[in-house]
Amino acid sequence: MLAGSRQSAEDVVHEAYLRLAARPQRFLAHPEPYAYAFTAVLNAARDAWRKERRQVLVDPMDGLAEGGEPGAAGPGGWDGGVERRHAEIEVVRLLGRLSHRQAGIVILVDLDGYTIDQAAKIMKVHRGTAARHRARALDRLRAHLVESEHGQAGR
Repeated sequence: MLAGSRQSAEDVVHEAYLRLAARPQRFLAHPEPYAYAFTAVLNAARDAWRKERRQVLVDPMDGLAEGGEPGAAGPGGWDGGVERRHAEIEVVRLLGRLSHRQAGIVILVDLDGYTIDQAAKIMKVHRGTAARHRARALDRLRAHLVESEHGQAGR
């Protein structure tokens, strides 16, 4: 009921298992292991809901076939993955404008879907530091994109 669908529920239970398995001594030493496990499931469901809520619907991209296959060059066409490769190169170019820590946080949070807390743990920094690096990175990327738009508009 918390997850909304059977598939989502399975994902939540799996995520909760991974969290509990990461620190089995805490789970086993807890005076109420059932409550501890239920809290882990609830937290996993909440995190999944927050992650879905952050996702933004976008308009269909130009260059997708009617079947919605990436890498297709319009209806019935196929470009051999050139568009996808061009997008990957552009992402690497933009990330190259950031410091290593800023790029790492952006990759973990915005591309891989980790939470700020999880990304901070992976990068071994405080949550506030990770959030600050991400905010500065996004500001820097926005400024660059606005600057490049104005540069092309003047041509």
